[in-house]
Amino acid sequence: WYRKERPTFSDTLAATITAARRLAAVLRRRSSEALDDVLAAAAATPLAGFVTTLRKDIAAVNAALDLPWTTNPAEGQINRIKMIKRTMYGQAGFELLRARVLHAA
Repeated sequence: WYRKERPTFSDTLAATITAARRLAAVLRRRSSEALDDVLAAAAATPLAGFVTTLRKDIAAVNAALDLPWTTNPAEGQINRIKMIKRTMYGQAGFELLRARVLHAA
């Protein structure tokens, strides 16, 4: 009677962590590995759903990795304005919000 042994939870967790670290390194441009190779390895882990989502718009992912442009400065300003807005919620009108945003800039 032959019974194939199933991977333990710790083996699965270790493989998932390794795949996530490889994927993070590629996406942060700290690795020269091919994105397709890393995605193929990650698809065999519980990250398979995430990999499927990335592959749906792989052209955008590749463009983000290949092109030098970034939206980080704009995203930072948006987050700053949202934080100011949340702290003022229900306490003041648009004019005070406008003054605080312009004063902080």
